Amino acid sequence: MEETKVMTEEKEGAGVSKNFIEQAIDKDLAEGVYSHVQTRFPPEPNGYLHIGHAKSILLNYGLAKEYGGKFNFRFDDTNPTKEKTEYVESITEDVRWLGADYEDRLFFASDYFDKMYECAVFLIKKGKAYVCDLSAEEIREYRGTLTEPGKNSPYRDRSIEENLQLFENMKNGMYKDGEKVLRAKIDMASPNINMRDPVIYRVAHMTHHNTGDKWCIYPMYDFAHPIEDAVEHITHSICTLEFEDHRPLYDWVVRECEFEEPPRQIEFAKLYLTNVVTGKRYIKKLVEDGIVDGWDDPRLVTISALRRRGFTPESIRRFVELCGVSKSSSSVDYAMLEYCIREDLKLKQPRISAILHPIKLVIDNYPEGKIEYLEVPNNNENPELGSRMVPFAKELYIEAEDFMEVPVKKYFRLFPGNEVRLMNAYFVTCTGCEKDADGNVTVVHAAYDPETRGGNCSTRKVKGTLQWVAAPTAFQAEVRLYENIVDEEKGKLNEDGSLNLNPNSLTVLKGCRIEPSAKDAKPYDSFQFVRNGYFCVDCKDSEPGKPVFNRIVSLKSSFKL
Repeated sequence: MEETKVMTEEKEGAGVSKNFIEQAIDKDLAEGVYSHVQTRFPPEPNGYLHIGHAKSILLNYGLAKEYGGKFNFRFDDTNPTKEKTEYVESITEDVRWLGADYEDRLFFASDYFDKMYECAVFLIKKGKAYVCDLSAEEIREYRGTLTEPGKNSPYRDRSIEENLQLFENMKNGMYKDGEKVLRAKIDMASPNINMRDPVIYRVAHMTHHNTGDKWCIYPMYDFAHPIEDAVEHITHSICTLEFEDHRPLYDWVVRECEFEEPPRQIEFAKLYLTNVVTGKRYIKKLVEDGIVDGWDDPRLVTISALRRRGFTPESIRRFVELCGVSKSSSSVDYAMLEYCIREDLKLKQPRISAILHPIKLVIDNYPEGKIEYLEVPNNNENPELGSRMVPFAKELYIEAEDFMEVPVKKYFRLFPGNEVRLMNAYFVTCTGCEKDADGNVTVVHAAYDPETRGGNCSTRKVKGTLQWVAAPTAFQAEVRLYENIVDEEKGKLNEDGSLNLNPNSLTVLKGCRIEPSAKDAKPYDSFQFVRNGYFCVDCKDSEPGKPVFNRIVSLKSSFKL
C-alpha cells in the first residue's frame, strides 16, 4: 500500500490529470476495497492482435506498473473451434515486443477448466444452474426481445440431483454437440438479455490445443472470464465498452461462486482507427482470399503487420498515450499513428539516398573511371549519428521526375541550361539528354564545377537540390509502397457488406537504386530515404545482401498536435 501511495502522489505532483480508471482505482484503494492492484491482458487465441489490442495491453500493463502491482498475461482459450497454436505464438511475440513485461506470469484459462467445472457443479447444487435440452434456435426464441421478456425453458425446474447427473453425463461424452447445455438460472424477465438464463457450458467434441481430448464440454466466455479473473486474484478487470452490458453477469458469476475479494470490471472505449481494417473476420477473409499475403501484411494494422512494416514499440506506445482513455467511442485519424512513427524515427535513423524511379545522369567533364568518396552526415538533425563516406562517379542515377526537357513554371530541377546542386556533392549544369525511339528520355547529360565540392559555393546560389546515387556502386532493390487498404471517404463497406478495397494499396517498384551503405541491412533495419519517406527492411522476403524495403510512412504529415 505504501508503494502505491507514493506512486499516486508522484503522478499528482507532476500535474498529470488522472483518467476515470485511475480515479476508480484510487477510490478502491482509499476505501480498502483492495490492498493492491492486479491487472491482466486476456486475449482469445483466435486471430492476430491489432492496434486496438495494443491499447488494452499497454493500459493494463501501465496501470499495474503505475500502482506497483502485478500484470498477468493470460490466454482466454475456452473455444477450441477457433483457436490455433499459431495465434498463441504470434500473440506472445506481440506482447513481448510492445514491452509489457509479464515476467513469469503467463497463464492459460484452460488450466482452470477443473475449477470452472467445480464452479458449475457448485451453482447446480445451489439451484442456480440447470441442464437444458432446447436447441440453440429454441433458446433464442425463448429469450425474448429488447421489449418483450423471455419465457422459462421447460427444463428449468429439473431437480438438483437430475441436473448433477445430466451435467456429469455431458462431461463424460454421452451427448452430441448441441444436444444439451448448462444454463445459469437467473431471470428470464430481466431487462438485460444477457441475464436471461445464459448458457454457461456447451458440448463440443473438439481437441483443445492445450488440454487435448480431456474435455468434451467447454465453458462459455461470460462464465469462464470472471472465474479466471477471480482465480488469479485480479482486482480490476479492464475491458472495452461492449462488455458493459455483460457486467451484471460478470458480477453474478463471481458472487454466486462465492469468491472472496471478487474483481471489479471497468469498461473503456475501444480504439477505432480511420481507413483501416481491424475486425478479425474481415482480416481473416483478406488472408484466405489472398488479397494480402498473411496476417502480417504491412497494409494491415495487426501488431505483427505494423512490426513488419517498420513501426516501433516506442511509436505505438506514444500513439496509445496520445489517444488517452475515454468512456465514449470515437475514431482516431490514421495520420496520428503516422505522426508518432515519424517523430520516433526522425532523430534515430540515418538518411540515405534511394532512387525509386531511376534515370541515368552522366557528368561529361568528370574523369572517366574515377570514384571519389564524399563525407556525408548520417542525420543532419542528429550529429551524434556521425557520418559515412558516399561514393561519387561520372555516371549517377537521379529520380526521373528531377529532369524535364521543357520545364513547367517554378520548376527548379534539371532542364537544359539550368544549374542545380547534387546533395553533398557538386553543382552541375544540364547540357542535354538522350531519347529512345519512342521519345522517352533515357540519359541526362550535365557538366560539373569541381570548385563546388560538398555542394557549396559562395559566389552563386541555386534553387534545386537533387539526391543521387553513383551508378557503379549502387545496388538494385525492390521497394514496396503502401496505402490504406480501404477508403472510408467512399465507405469502408460496400452495400453487400464486403470491404471497399483500394486497388492501389500496394505498389511494387523493381530496379530501384540504393546507395551501398544499406546493402547489408538486416530485417527491421530502417532508414529515411531522402525525399521519399521512412523505409524498413522486410523481414519475410529479404535475403542476405538483397534487402526488400517497405515504406513505413511518407515524409509529409497532415497531423499536428
